Amino acid sequence: MSVVPDDQLMALICDTCGHTVTVTACVSPDAEVVWTLVAEHGWSGSPFATGPHRCPYCSLLPPAGGGHVPCRDHGPGGIVGIDHVDGATVVAATGDIDLDSGDTLRAALGHAADMGGHVVVDLSRVHVIDSTGLGVLVRAHRDARDRGVMLCLAGPSRFVRTVLHTMRLDGVLPVFDSRDEALADLSAAGHRPTHPTPDLG
Repeated sequence: MSVVPDDQLMALICDTCGHTVTVTACVSPDAEVVWTLVAEHGWSGSPFATGPHRCPYCSLLPPAGGGHVPCRDHGPGGIVGIDHVDGATVVAATGDIDLDSGDTLRAALGHAADMGGHVVVDLSRVHVIDSTGLGVLVRAHRDARDRGVMLCLAGPSRFVRTVLHTMRLDGVLPVFDSRDEALADLSAAGHRPTHPTPDLG
């Protein structure tokens, strides 16, 4: 275990250096869901308690073997395109969305926000997403909501869907099977959200 629950507290344990910090447990019906806790304290890693997790210091260090270590042969995360389609901006991501690629996605979503209108995040080429990536998407969702527009996800893999469902984000972030389906929904709605967007707090 990388995150050890103890009554109202949780101990975050870094898998790299063993550094431990005890923090107030996040309110969640599932003790395995710790991504908000990890992200809020500057740690990186799995959205689940079973890890692995890295403290803020170790998160800045390169992997032991040097360079990026992708999940299996997925490859590093990145952005393969930003397109303006029918009044919406489509940001297409690829690879693993994690600590190494989080800033790239954040910058792309910032550019999409500057263009105005709704945002579709195409995840069809994304294999893995960790707490860093989830945090980027949630912040972008909040920003979109504040601007009176919609941010939705398109084509997530089975793994990403499972993560979203486990984190209870599939009821917050509208999820579509494909980019075309998301754009069609936005178009049919007259560019008004058709899904509720609950406040994340």
